[in-house]
Amino acid sequence: MTAILGISAYYHDSAAALVVDGEIVAAAQEERFTRKKHDHGFPTNAIAYCLGEAGLDAGGIDYVGFYDKPFLKFERLLETYLAYAPAGFRSYLMAMPLWLRQKLHLPREMRKALGGSYRHKFVFPEHHESHAASAFFPSPFEEAAIVTFDGVGEWATTSYGTGRGNRIELTHEIHFPHSLGLLYSAFTYFCGFKVNSGEYKLMGLAPYGEPRYAGLILDKIVDLKEDGSFRLDMRYFNYCQGLTMTNDRFAELFGGPARKSESKLTQREMDLAASVQAVTEEAMLRTARHVHRETGMKNLCLAGGVALNCVGNGRILREGPFENIWIQPAAGDSGGALGVALLIWHQLLGRERTVSASDSQKGSLLGPAFSPQEVAGFLDRQGAKYTAFGSDGELCDAVAEHIASEKIVGWFQGRMEFGPRALGSRSILGDPRSESMQSVMNVKIKFRESFRPFAPGVLREHAAEYFDMRSHEESPYMLLVAPVAESKRTATGEAKDLKGLDLLKMRRSVVPAITHVDCSARVQTIDPERHGRYHSLAKAFHERTGCPVLINTSFNVRGEPIVCTPEDAFRCFMGTNMDVLVLENCVLLKADQPAAVRHEVDEYLAKFELD
Repeated sequence: MTAILGISAYYHDSAAALVVDGEIVAAAQEERFTRKKHDHGFPTNAIAYCLGEAGLDAGGIDYVGFYDKPFLKFERLLETYLAYAPAGFRSYLMAMPLWLRQKLHLPREMRKALGGSYRHKFVFPEHHESHAASAFFPSPFEEAAIVTFDGVGEWATTSYGTGRGNRIELTHEIHFPHSLGLLYSAFTYFCGFKVNSGEYKLMGLAPYGEPRYAGLILDKIVDLKEDGSFRLDMRYFNYCQGLTMTNDRFAELFGGPARKSESKLTQREMDLAASVQAVTEEAMLRTARHVHRETGMKNLCLAGGVALNCVGNGRILREGPFENIWIQPAAGDSGGALGVALLIWHQLLGRERTVSASDSQKGSLLGPAFSPQEVAGFLDRQGAKYTAFGSDGELCDAVAEHIASEKIVGWFQGRMEFGPRALGSRSILGDPRSESMQSVMNVKIKFRESFRPFAPGVLREHAAEYFDMRSHEESPYMLLVAPVAESKRTATGEAKDLKGLDLLKMRRSVVPAITHVDCSARVQTIDPERHGRYHSLAKAFHERTGCPVLINTSFNVRGEPIVCTPEDAFRCFMGTNMDVLVLENCVLLKADQPAAVRHEVDEYLAKFELD
């Protein structure tokens, strides 16, 4: 038996992954255990979970890989600080202590974290190699082109190459400071959202605006070539030398200073979001076309943080030249932990790769699970009132009835998801036919901005009926946006007169709660092989209502990670206006709980309401 531990840490979304004899056994982000969103500390808890899942201790690990090369990243930081000196001195003073104390001594730090019992060497591939390995090795392809886009690794920000059998090869790169991910993050910052977490908000805001600044972006700050390569005009940015992403010249170009965090959104922010989204999609499409011409491959694998831009992914699939694409579900830095473990097994050790017809990611359900006995024991200790169902059929029928009655349901089943998306194990579910459900779930349950869209989970066999997808198309990881089928749309000519957040007042389709204002949706296909009880629930809802679609959003509130344990789920249930909680086979009604209270909407959220 060969056990390989992969680790990502110290930048964004630390994680650990364990591969045993080529099989992905476990993977999880540290944030789920510490309850600190995007926790970048060393993933001590995630490592302990992975080892426990395999019944191992640190002494039983054969290889440990770290997802990038710290010395090469340090070289880039020093060269950048020197190039911009003395402007970057303050940033330099803030960064150096952590590098000198920890990051330059990673073998020492990792041995210490592993209790001193790991006796072998450590493997340090380049950052984009880890991304590429995470994209190709679990994919369902014998061979494929590989593209990775992110903010920055060591020097690379974009790379491409190929994967064949048990080997990957990256042949071309774009280097820092020219970065598609950092361009998107700069606009995220300028629009008043938090970098490295608010990019989802910017993508969700884009359809409310018009890309009126796209030409200006391409004319002034991004030189985008036909092959997808690009250069940024660094006179408009501050991330090389300062503590902000953009500068005064950037603000002058776009008509005023950056929006203050949590202040009222204006049409400018919506138009800026639409504009940078359009530019990003164009760069992704041009890159895909060029890589197809260069490699001749029919399949494409994607990873890196920009590969979480599911609108761009959808356009690559629909408008690009590749027949099939597969995107790593944990496409950001957390997926690098899995990538380095698989890279060691296949590329370093030369072990053969067996390709699965779907993929080898196991639905990305790679985190902790809790038995019905553990759940019931916890609930009993809380004095909670619940009903334990004896069969899946009875459970799913009861929950489907609650959802059909426009109740909002917290759904906690099986192993936790690896990656940023809730895929039916740690989800909040609702009825997509409700016209009010989007705003109700955003404001009263998620405690977040009312403009944020929700994703549909749709029975796989009905996906092409509700969305513009091929009949055989799968999207189990919620990483593709597709238009809602014309036959399901209900928008009228009045929509043309609405702008900005007023677009939310428009009924757009027969499933309005999951239809974004541009009549698109971030689709998850639900199948029995990957999704078990979640699939059974979707079928029960379909049989009861004739609708094969559910709202599926992550089980958490604004500012918190997705729930991990029954305790996390119960706390979230009691701390929001959720109606029903399903923990494995136990169903709790909020109205039955002794300590239940109705929660008022924060003043902050009132700013985003449509009145």
